[in-house]
Amino acid sequence: MEAKPGPLPDPGLAAEAERGRSARATEIVAGLLSVVWVVAVLAYILTSPPGNDVQTLGLVMTLLIVFLPLALIWMAVITLRSVRDLRAEAARLQASVDAMRASYVQTSAQVQASAMKPSVERKLDEIAAVTKQAESVLATFSSRRDTALTVPSADRKAALAVPRPDPEAEQPGLALGTPAEDMRPPLSVGDFIRALQFPETPEDKEGFRALRLALEDRTVAKLIRSAQDVLTLLSQEGIYMDDLKPEMARSDLWRRFAGGERGRTIAALGGIRDRSSLALTAARMREDTVFRDAAHHFLRTFDKTFAVFEANATDAELADLADTRTARAFMLFGRVAGVFD
Repeated sequence: MEAKPGPLPDPGLAAEAERGRSARATEIVAGLLSVVWVVAVLAYILTSPPGNDVQTLGLVMTLLIVFLPLALIWMAVITLRSVRDLRAEAARLQASVDAMRASYVQTSAQVQASAMKPSVERKLDEIAAVTKQAESVLATFSSRRDTALTVPSADRKAALAVPRPDPEAEQPGLALGTPAEDMRPPLSVGDFIRALQFPETPEDKEGFRALRLALEDRTVAKLIRSAQDVLTLLSQEGIYMDDLKPEMARSDLWRRFAGGERGRTIAALGGIRDRSSLALTAARMREDTVFRDAAHHFLRTFDKTFAVFEANATDAELADLADTRTARAFMLFGRVAGVFD
């Protein structure tokens, strides 16, 4: 059986141990030299014949002969130890400088990488931010009316032609005046489709105008707000509708869907084939209850509103609606939720 390799030694600990061994070796050599010197001096004094000048030396000279070399030896030992400590401190300072330089280079690379976002991604982020702030921006225009739209014209076909109830068949109402909803002209097909696309840029005046008119309609406002919620949640996962290129389905399939048909027979409506977007959306729906509830609410709202719109729309208008961001979000969530299974 092959043995597993052990942990690698720490270079710092190894260097410290090497310096300790060197210091002990120097001190041992110095101690041996001191012993040798003392033994040599004693041997010389003891073996000198009587009457030699060495025995007549004074006490001071004897001490100098014995201890001065010893002091020089140990001064050399202390000097070598100080040099080793200075070298170790210099090595630690160099390691700290290298670590700081590496950290600075890594931080600079991360900052540059975050700053170098593609222009398309910046544009999509801007669109997502504009979509998220659409309601607050439109609040400043809520009291304004377009004079050109106060009287419906023949060429302004209503997007949601809901049949009005027969006044004679209903219970007589109180004489409280005409409701504001009845005085407002119906939302046209063009404005309805343009609102589902949402404004392209902060300077898209036509897009904001259509969005404001759509929010004044109760039925369309529900779809707009639910679509805005899911588009914002999808942007948190890095999924943007402008990145998705769906396969467009025939208009008769959209009409069959509006008529209540579901399953594989209309699977071509789920034209989103981007695997990463489908996988991210499915994972988020499994893990996040808020995301899942928002997705199901959006699907129900789109289903109800589209059924009313289809009854009054041409094939070309259905194709235009299918190319909006809201319709692409429906295709994405429809495939994940199993609408086309």
